[in-house]
Amino acid sequence: MELVSQHAKKIMEGCKERARDAGLRFQDDSLEYIVTNRDFLQLSPKNMIPTLYDFWVQDVEVMKEQGQYELYPNNPYETVINTRPPISFYNDNNPDWLNVMIFYHVIGHIDFFQNNLYFRHTWDYDFAGKALSDKRLIAKLRSEQGRWVDYVIEFARSIDNLVGYFDMLGTFTAEQKKLTRIDFYFDVFIQEREDSSIAGYVSEIEKYNQFLRDFKEDGRSRFLDDVKLRYAEFESLYNKAILEREKGGGRLDLLQFIMEKSEFLNREENKWMLSVIEVVRTTSLYFQPQIRTKILNEGWASYWHETLFLQDDRISGHEVDFAAINAKVTSLPRVGLNPYALGMRLFYYLEEQADKGRLSYDYHRLADQHQRKKYDTSVGSGKDFIFEVRENFCDAMFVSTCIDQEFVDMHKLFVVDKRLNKQRMTWEYYVKSKKAEHYKKMVADSLYHPPSVKIDINEEGDALVINHLFEGKPLFRDYIGGTLMGIEFLWGGKVALFTYEPEPIKKQPSQGPQPQQESAPREIKWKRVKYTMTDKKLTRVLID
Repeated sequence: MELVSQHAKKIMEGCKERARDAGLRFQDDSLEYIVTNRDFLQLSPKNMIPTLYDFWVQDVEVMKEQGQYELYPNNPYETVINTRPPISFYNDNNPDWLNVMIFYHVIGHIDFFQNNLYFRHTWDYDFAGKALSDKRLIAKLRSEQGRWVDYVIEFARSIDNLVGYFDMLGTFTAEQKKLTRIDFYFDVFIQEREDSSIAGYVSEIEKYNQFLRDFKEDGRSRFLDDVKLRYAEFESLYNKAILEREKGGGRLDLLQFIMEKSEFLNREENKWMLSVIEVVRTTSLYFQPQIRTKILNEGWASYWHETLFLQDDRISGHEVDFAAINAKVTSLPRVGLNPYALGMRLFYYLEEQADKGRLSYDYHRLADQHQRKKYDTSVGSGKDFIFEVRENFCDAMFVSTCIDQEFVDMHKLFVVDKRLNKQRMTWEYYVKSKKAEHYKKMVADSLYHPPSVKIDINEEGDALVINHLFEGKPLFRDYIGGTLMGIEFLWGGKVALFTYEPEPIKKQPSQGPQPQQESAPREIKWKRVKYTMTDKKLTRVLID
């Protein structure tokens, strides 16, 4: 691994100037390295952070990827990481014209990292330097404690997807924004109640709006008076939240709860484990926004590498080469999902809609397709709008807000399913739906969405209780035993997990011959179950 040549660096600086002229914003300094395909294989298990701490799973991943590379050689173009300064890696055999395209793509990523609000907790420090410090700490502890360090890392990593990422982001605005009673009611209180539901939440918002319509300036205070009548505990919980915010505290995630409450970890001989767990937790927090903005991030970078490179005079003579490579990266598959392609086309679509004034209420009121196609108020605010999307959205918001029927029809998108052909005994694929709501659901289901849990200690004080806040997706049963065993070790005692699991509904056999038809999916009902891990033994109990 070595720095790019001065010739390539000069090309990169030229690309930066053109990108800034187009409106992108990023810091001046950056580091570019030339690496081989083998180097990519070594860095990939560490998420391209060369200074990340060592762990045996990374070695296994390297061997697995080396085996895949022997069978299917590939040539990755680039990788960029969100550090200070940003570091990017390039293949060692890229020609100059291809580097221009790749540099624009990397600059798009850097602009996204440094301006999207979901990355704001990464703006004030260099993760590569912190990772190096963590790596040295882990190496020192490993020399003192041996294999126990790897056990703690493995147990902590099994639950590092449950870190309180959004709670942590909230602390960045805690000092700037006072927690009002109305914010606490809608953002915290009503959502944490056991009987909370989406329908109930929407009805409360409508009730609040009705108070504002009826009583104008007094609407908010009258609504809060009504809340206090319905919920006697509201005021005390609000005051408690204010005190926690002033102390810099808040809701603890699972790793934080274990570190703070576990008597086992807080014994003098075990306190070194706290440092290891905190390394795992902060590393997970660093990577959370990248997982949650894959479509948005790749779409933004692809939009700019195409937009800027097509305007660059250095494309002359390489139009066909560019078209071939760009198609491999940004083509829409008929089956499956390409985040580069979907994100890029959404940005082009939003820019055009904003330019023509089609994001307005008047446009959405139109039902006539001819009028909708001709609608153009020439507002010309498309670039400004997509920059706002880049700054404020994550994938979940991007997909739910921006994919509509017009976009689906424009790109001939559809949802594919498969069914068994009983005559040929083969699977056959078919177009299941061309509706935007179904396509949007397919994309949303592919997004990162870790389970939400509520943590407490039972009344006897001898067990950690994890209550899975069920959202229609069951936990993967094969992982429950190993994960709970790791939590039991870190907690130092019994662990109980409450969750839901599906159970098929038995249908009564029908009388007489029935016409042959495609079998419908089996109906299921959700049963509440309790898993308990005690002394490395897992028990499962069905709860009525």
